[in-house]
Amino acid sequence: MADKRKKWEDEPEEKVSAGGDDVVAAADAHAELEAEAKKPEPKAEAAPEPKKTKAIKPAAIVAWFQTPADLYKACEALRDAGYKHFDAHTPFPVHGLEVAMGLRPSILGWIVLGGGFTGIVSAFGMQYWMSAVDYPLNISGKPLASWPAWVPIGFELTVLLSAFACFFGMWALNGLPKFFDPVMQHTSFDRASNDRFFISIEAKDAKFGKGRAMLEKLGANDIEEVLP
Repeated sequence: MADKRKKWEDEPEEKVSAGGDDVVAAADAHAELEAEAKKPEPKAEAAPEPKKTKAIKPAAIVAWFQTPADLYKACEALRDAGYKHFDAHTPFPVHGLEVAMGLRPSILGWIVLGGGFTGIVSAFGMQYWMSAVDYPLNISGKPLASWPAWVPIGFELTVLLSAFACFFGMWALNGLPKFFDPVMQHTSFDRASNDRFFISIEAKDAKFGKGRAMLEKLGANDIEEVLP
């Protein structure tokens, strides 16, 4: 009986002890919840800004006319309006078009003159050096520097270097070789070698912004802006 009584007396202590542990655990859990609630909420990441793409500026504005006379008048009008950077594209040469466009005389002639002068000076200088300085020969008492004998070589080198200067100078002045030009992107430009007379205003012209209105006023057809 004494053992049973002791057992009964111990049981409430165990229950109290177990109940105290539950209270402590609940308090800890409540404290953890409060700590979690007090934590600052993470800031939402800002959406990345869209990349700014640069607008592609047109390289030129292109249009065509029906006849050479219309193109000639349009070139005169653009020249008189102060346009500087424009060009005409025709299936055959149009007489006087360079005047209507206000183009200056070509410097190709001066380039050819420089080539010819270089040729004759080189020819006479070379022959003088060989005949009178480097390896002089006394043949029947003739003068060492006999320039009449040098004329054929001088003529040949003059013609040769003039031809080279003309050929390569023309390529350089026309920006050749050029395998692509923005003007070629016009939808009808393939007819520039057939029956259409095109005109193009480059974007670098100071009055490019008024180009479309100007071409419309002149009666141009299929006015299009082409990209570089």
